[in-house]
Amino acid sequence: MDRQNLTLLTDLYELTMMQGYFRHKDCNETVIFDAFYRNNPCGGGYAIAAGLEQLIAYIKELHFSPQDIDYLRSLHIFDEDFLSYLADFKFSGDIYAIPEGTVVFPREPLVKVIAPIMEAQLVETAILNIINHQSLIATKAARVCYAAKGDGIMEFGLRRAQGPDAGIYGARAAVIGGCIGTSNVLCGQLFDVPVKGTHAHSWIMSFPDEYTAFKAYADLYPSACILLVDTYDTLKSGVPNAIRVFQEMRAAGIPLTFYGIRLDSGDLAYLSKKARKMLDAAGFPDAVISASNDLDEYLIESLKAQGAAITSWGVGTNLITAKDNPAFGGVYKLAAIMDEKGDFIPKIKLSENTEKITNPGNKTIYRVYEKESGKIKADLICLVGETFREEEPLLLFDPLEPWKKTKLAPGTFSLRELMVPVFQKGVCCYDSPKVMDIRSYCQQELNTLWDETRRFVNPHKVYVDLSKQLYDIKIELLDQMS
Repeated sequence: MDRQNLTLLTDLYELTMMQGYFRHKDCNETVIFDAFYRNNPCGGGYAIAAGLEQLIAYIKELHFSPQDIDYLRSLHIFDEDFLSYLADFKFSGDIYAIPEGTVVFPREPLVKVIAPIMEAQLVETAILNIINHQSLIATKAARVCYAAKGDGIMEFGLRRAQGPDAGIYGARAAVIGGCIGTSNVLCGQLFDVPVKGTHAHSWIMSFPDEYTAFKAYADLYPSACILLVDTYDTLKSGVPNAIRVFQEMRAAGIPLTFYGIRLDSGDLAYLSKKARKMLDAAGFPDAVISASNDLDEYLIESLKAQGAAITSWGVGTNLITAKDNPAFGGVYKLAAIMDEKGDFIPKIKLSENTEKITNPGNKTIYRVYEKESGKIKADLICLVGETFREEEPLLLFDPLEPWKKTKLAPGTFSLRELMVPVFQKGVCCYDSPKVMDIRSYCQQELNTLWDETRRFVNPHKVYVDLSKQLYDIKIELLDQMS
C-alpha cells in the first residue's frame, strides 16, 4: 500500500450509485457516514481498532487513472460526462477516527466520514476492507497475548494467511495487538517491527544427524540459538543433543545470551515439563522453552493451567486467519445529510433486528473512566457539540433498556474524547505513530479493561450508552417511521 492506487478497490454498486447521485442529486451534498461493528469478535468483551495508517494511504492516493477510466468505459454502464467527472476526482472531505490500538466496543463509530455524497459513498468498501481485517487480527492477537500472561508471542502465520496482503497487514495488526515480533520479513521492513525465527525440521534432516545440525546452527547464531528438538525423538534425542551443544558452547566461552529449545508437536505440557527438568539438571535453568503447533488463546490458557514449562509461544494459522471468527463484521451507514442551511439532518436505518437500528446524527464518543481504578466504566456516544463536566454528576443509561440507570458522582470519573481528526478538507492532518509505539499504547489501553471483560468465556459487557440528547433524537425518528 506504499503509494498504491486502490481507487478501484470498491464494489461496483458504489460506482453505479455515484453515477445515480451525479444524475439525480447535488454532487456536493454533504453527508456523514459511520463505520462501526455490531458484535465483538470471538465472543469477547472488546475489540482493538487497527488499520488507520493504511486507510490514510488509501485516501491520499484516491484518484482515477486514465487506465481506470478506460476500464470503466469498457463496462458500457457509465456515461461519458460521469467518466469525465471521475477523471478529476479527489477526496475533499473530513475524516475522524479512533486511533489505532484503542480498545473499542460495538456500535461506536471507528471512522466517521463527512464529505460530498459521491466521495463518501466511494470510500465505503476500502475503509471496511482495511479496518475490518486489521481490527480483527489485532483483537485476536490481544486475546492470545492475554492467555500467555506475559510470555512473548511471536506471529508466524504468513504461509497460512489468505494471500500476501493478509500476511503483511495481519502481521502488522498482530504486533499492535501485543505480539513481540513476526517471522514476516517484509512486514518487518515496511513497519520497522522485530523479525524473529529459528529453523525448520528440514534443517535437521539435511544433516547426517541431529547433533551436527544443532552444532552448525549454534556456530552460525550463538546469540539466538533456539533449537527445534522434535524432528526424531524429543526427549531421547532432541533435548539431549541440544544440551550437548549448550555444554560445548559454555565450555568454549560462548555467552549463552538467548538460547533454548522449541517444541512443535506432541503433548506440549508433558514434553515441556520433562524438558525443563532435563535442562535444569544439566545446569541450564535460563534456557528458553518455546512452543508452536496450532496454538490459540484457548490452548495456551489450557497449557498454562496444566503447568506447562513454556515461556515463549509461536502462533500462526489460528492468529493470522482469526480461525474461529474469520470476519470482523464492520458496516458503513449513513448518519446525516446537510441541509441548505448547513445543519445536519439526522438519518436512521430501521430493522426488525434491534442491533441493526443505527444511531443517527453527527456523533463523537467520550470514554468514561472510574477515577479510583483507572478502568473503563462505559463509553458515551453523543452529538458533536455536547459537553460534559467531570465536576458535575453524569447520568448513564442503557439505550436498549433505558430504565437501567447509573448516576456517577462528581469527581469520581474522568472523560476522554476518542475520535481525532484525520483529514480536514481533503488534507491529512494526522501523523500515524510507529507500529511499536501503537503496540505500547495498545497495552496501556488493554490495562484499562477489567479482568472480567478480558476473560474468554462469558466476558463482562462494557456498556456503550447514548447521551440523552442523542437518545431523544433516535426515539423521535423511530416514532416518525412507525
